[in-house]
Amino acid sequence: MKVKKIAIGADHAGFLYKTKIIAHLESLSYQVDDKGTYSEQSVDYPDFAHPVAEAVETGAADLGILICGSGNGVAITANKHQGIRAALCWTQELAALARQHNDANIISLPARFVSIEEAIGMVDTFLKTPFEGGRHQNRVNKIAC
Repeated sequence: MKVKKIAIGADHAGFLYKTKIIAHLESLSYQVDDKGTYSEQSVDYPDFAHPVAEAVETGAADLGILICGSGNGVAITANKHQGIRAALCWTQELAALARQHNDANIISLPARFVSIEEAIGMVDTFLKTPFEGGRHQNRVNKIAC
Protein backbone atom coordinates (compact mmCIF):
# COMPACT_ATOMS: atom_id res chain seq x y z
CA MET A 1 0.00 0.00 0.00
CA LYS A 2 1.32 3.41 -0.97
CA VAL A 3 0.43 5.70 1.93
CA LYS A 4 -0.56 9.16 0.78
CA LYS A 5 -3.17 10.56 3.17
CA ILE A 6 -2.97 10.34 6.94
CA ALA A 7 -5.64 11.32 9.46
CA ILE A 8 -4.26 12.54 12.79
CA GLY A 9 -5.86 13.50 16.07
CA ALA A 10 -4.90 14.13 19.65
CA ASP A 11 -6.23 15.33 22.95
CA HIS A 12 -4.62 18.13 24.97
CA ALA A 13 -1.82 15.84 26.22
CA GLY A 14 -0.86 14.96 22.66
CA PHE A 15 -1.36 18.39 21.07
CA LEU A 16 2.33 19.41 20.92
CA TYR A 17 3.36 16.02 19.56
CA LYS A 18 0.61 16.26 16.95
CA THR A 19 1.86 19.63 15.70
CA LYS A 20 5.45 18.36 15.41
CA ILE A 21 4.39 15.11 13.73
CA ILE A 22 2.25 17.04 11.22
CA ALA A 23 5.21 19.30 10.34
CA HIS A 24 7.42 16.24 9.90
CA LEU A 25 4.88 14.44 7.69
CA GLU A 26 4.23 17.50 5.55
CA SER A 27 8.00 17.88 5.04
CA LEU A 28 7.87 14.35 3.56
CA SER A 29 4.96 15.34 1.26
CA TYR A 30 2.24 13.34 3.00
CA GLN A 31 -1.28 14.76 2.94
CA VAL A 32 -2.36 15.23 6.55
CA ASP A 33 -5.97 15.56 7.68
CA ASP A 34 -5.81 17.19 11.13
CA LYS A 35 -8.88 16.19 13.16
CA GLY A 36 -7.87 18.28 16.20
CA THR A 37 -7.52 19.26 18.99
CA TYR A 38 -6.04 22.65 18.27
CA SER A 39 -4.70 23.72 21.67
CA GLU A 40 -3.55 22.38 25.03
CA GLN A 41 -6.91 23.19 26.62
CA SER A 42 -8.42 20.11 28.30
CA VAL A 43 -10.68 18.12 25.96
CA ASP A 44 -12.24 14.65 25.75
CA TYR A 45 -10.10 12.25 23.68
CA PRO A 46 -13.05 10.42 22.02
CA ASP A 47 -13.99 13.66 20.26
CA PHE A 48 -10.77 13.33 18.22
CA ALA A 49 -10.30 9.55 18.09
CA HIS A 50 -13.68 8.92 16.45
CA PRO A 51 -13.07 11.28 13.47
CA VAL A 52 -9.64 9.72 12.81
CA ALA A 53 -11.11 6.21 12.98
CA GLU A 54 -13.97 7.21 10.69
CA ALA A 55 -11.54 8.65 8.13
CA VAL A 56 -9.57 5.40 8.04
CA GLU A 57 -12.71 3.25 8.19
CA THR A 58 -14.28 4.99 5.16
CA GLY A 59 -11.06 5.18 3.14
CA ALA A 60 -10.81 8.97 3.35
CA ALA A 61 -7.36 8.33 4.88
CA ASP A 62 -4.94 5.48 4.25
CA LEU A 63 -3.72 5.29 7.85
CA GLY A 64 -4.25 7.15 11.11
CA ILE A 65 -2.25 8.51 14.02
CA LEU A 66 -3.73 9.13 17.47
CA ILE A 67 -1.99 10.67 20.46
CA CYS A 68 -3.02 11.08 24.08
CA GLY A 69 -1.24 10.93 27.41
CA SER A 70 -1.14 7.13 27.72
CA GLY A 71 -2.23 6.21 24.20
CA ASN A 72 -4.80 3.87 25.71
CA GLY A 73 -7.93 6.03 25.58
CA VAL A 74 -7.62 6.89 21.91
CA ALA A 75 -6.76 3.28 20.98
CA ILE A 76 -9.73 1.88 22.88
CA THR A 77 -12.04 4.44 21.25
CA ALA A 78 -10.74 3.85 17.72
CA ASN A 79 -10.99 0.09 18.10
CA LYS A 80 -14.76 0.37 18.58
CA HIS A 81 -14.99 1.02 14.83
CA GLN A 82 -15.34 -1.96 12.49
CA GLY A 83 -12.26 -2.45 10.38
CA ILE A 84 -10.02 -0.43 12.67
CA ARG A 85 -6.96 -2.02 14.19
CA ALA A 86 -5.39 0.66 16.39
CA ALA A 87 -2.12 -0.39 17.99
CA LEU A 88 -0.62 1.24 21.07
CA CYS A 89 3.12 1.47 20.42
CA TRP A 90 6.04 2.71 22.48
CA THR A 91 8.97 1.44 20.38
CA GLN A 92 9.78 1.31 16.68
CA GLU A 93 9.87 -2.48 16.86
CA LEU A 94 6.27 -2.57 18.11
CA ALA A 95 5.24 -0.12 15.39
CA ALA A 96 6.78 -2.40 12.75
CA LEU A 97 5.18 -5.54 14.20
CA ALA A 98 1.79 -3.83 14.42
CA ARG A 99 1.91 -3.30 10.66
CA GLN A 100 3.68 -6.55 9.68
CA HIS A 101 1.64 -8.98 11.78
CA ASN A 102 -1.60 -7.18 12.65
CA ASP A 103 -2.16 -4.95 9.62
CA ALA A 104 -2.73 -2.11 12.10
CA ASN A 105 -4.19 0.92 10.37
CA ILE A 106 -3.89 3.40 13.24
CA ILE A 107 -0.90 3.94 15.50
CA SER A 108 -1.62 5.16 19.01
CA LEU A 109 1.15 7.04 20.79
CA PRO A 110 1.60 7.73 24.54
CA ALA A 111 2.85 11.34 24.63
CA ARG A 112 3.60 11.26 28.35
CA PHE A 113 5.85 8.21 28.03
CA VAL A 114 7.93 8.68 24.86
CA SER A 115 10.01 11.56 23.51
CA ILE A 116 8.95 13.43 20.40
CA GLU A 117 11.94 11.92 18.60
CA GLU A 118 10.78 8.42 19.56
CA ALA A 119 7.23 9.25 18.47
CA ILE A 120 8.38 10.50 15.06
CA GLY A 121 10.56 7.41 14.65
CA MET A 122 7.58 5.17 15.39
CA VAL A 123 5.39 7.08 12.93
CA ASP A 124 8.02 6.75 10.19
CA THR A 125 8.37 3.02 10.87
CA PHE A 126 4.60 2.53 10.95
CA LEU A 127 4.06 4.34 7.66
CA LYS A 128 6.86 2.55 5.80
CA THR A 129 6.25 -1.00 7.03
CA PRO A 130 4.01 -3.22 4.90
CA PHE A 131 1.65 -5.93 6.12
CA GLU A 132 3.22 -9.34 5.58
CA GLY A 133 -0.06 -11.16 4.89
CA GLY A 134 0.29 -14.93 4.66
CA ARG A 135 -0.35 -16.67 7.97
CA HIS A 136 -1.02 -13.28 9.55
CA GLN A 137 -3.96 -12.63 7.18
CA ASN A 138 -5.86 -15.58 8.64
CA ARG A 139 -5.46 -14.10 12.12
CA VAL A 140 -6.45 -10.59 11.06
CA ASN A 141 -9.56 -12.05 9.40
CA LYS A 142 -10.67 -13.36 12.80
CA ILE A 143 -10.48 -9.99 14.61
CA ALA A 144 -13.81 -8.44 13.61
CA CYS A 145 -16.94 -9.34 15.55
